[in-house]
Amino acid sequence: MKNMEVSAGRGLIARRDLLRSIGAVGGSAVGAIGASFLLNRSIPGGVSMSGENLISAKAAVDHLILGASDLDQAIAWFEKTAGVKPVIGGVHPGRGTRNALVSLGGRQYLEILAPDPAQQVASLPYGLKSLTTPRLINWAAVTNDINLIAERSRSGGLSVTSPRDGSRARPDGRMLKWKSLDVVSRSGDEHAVLIPFFIQWAADSLHPSQDSPKGCELKSFEMEHPDPASVIETLKKLGVEAKVKQAGESKLVATLRTPKGKVELV
Repeated sequence: MKNMEVSAGRGLIARRDLLRSIGAVGGSAVGAIGASFLLNRSIPGGVSMSGENLISAKAAVDHLILGASDLDQAIAWFEKTAGVKPVIGGVHPGRGTRNALVSLGGRQYLEILAPDPAQQVASLPYGLKSLTTPRLINWAAVTNDINLIAERSRSGGLSVTSPRDGSRARPDGRMLKWKSLDVVSRSGDEHAVLIPFFIQWAADSLHPSQDSPKGCELKSFEMEHPDPASVIETLKKLGVEAKVKQAGESKLVATLRTPKGKVELV
């Protein structure tokens, strides 16, 4: 079957509220930008504030999550593939995972997530131990007002968790802190990998993109799913516009510009 590509239309979150909450407006934009600024200007490579335009999925990315069964092997694989060596980020206490990071330009980054051998937990997320090759398993969208996102998601008929605190210990002992919010569709969680969770970083936490190895840039971010319209509709309610192609299974597809040329992560 020939791939069918569809894009989201008008969102249900009010434009004014969305601009208050979404902090990333494009790969070239750095930092949280106030709503009054965005309402009066267009950001090159980001979101035009004319009409009822939505935030593109690429612009909304805080970080992409690449799952792996072994962190050291995944670091070596990425370095060989992209020409940039990810740096160890730290561990997630109580979750059984640790990670490595690479900046994707601006305030965006790639997180390689794998089991932490030093932690004993009952279960690991995303079936990490069973992965035979690194693959994209989830993504996070940035926000500066996570409570607003929760409110507007519920108003749009979506089921969301309450914002919860998260943390990670850096190798230097400093703690990174954030709040996150999970969003699922009313029809179940079959699209969970395509529907982002939202993250709001603590004001005193350095964004991981700022001190992670540089040299890679996120050039495109698309999705695949057996029922593209259902994914698009859910993302639209979150104020996010995405390109979703019809395919046999759910996939996230990110294209990076790297020192070794174009690299596609799926």
